[in-house]
Amino acid sequence: MQEDQIRNAVLKVALGFSLEEVTEEYGVEDGELRLVKRKETRKDVPPDLKAVKFLMDGQDYSALTDEELESERKRLLKEWKESYDEKRKHQRASGKTAEGSAGAGDRK
Repeated sequence: MQEDQIRNAVLKVALGFSLEEVTEEYGVEDGELRLVKRKETRKDVPPDLKAVKFLMDGQDYSALTDEELESERKRLLKEWKESYDEKRKHQRASGKTAEGSAGAGDRK
C-alpha cells in the first residue's frame, strides 16, 4: 500500500497540481474571539520533469509512437484523477480538506 501512495504522490508532482490555501486571522472584539481577516489563495504547482523521469525509469518509452505516448499520458492522468477524487471523497466524508482544515477547501 505504501508503494502505491509513493507512486501516486510522484505522479501528482509529475503532472502538476493546484491547491487552495486559506489563511485566517482572529482578534478579540467585545471579549470574544472573532474572525478579522480571511485570505483564500489558489496555487498552481507546475509539472516536475524530475518526477516524470523517475516514473519513466525502467520503462522503455523511446520505442513508443506519438499515439502510444499520448495514450500513456491519458492513462496516467486518469489514474491520478481517480486517486485524487477518491482522496477528496474520503476527506469530505471525514470533514477535512486537502489543507487539513474542516471545510476550507470546499469554498471557491
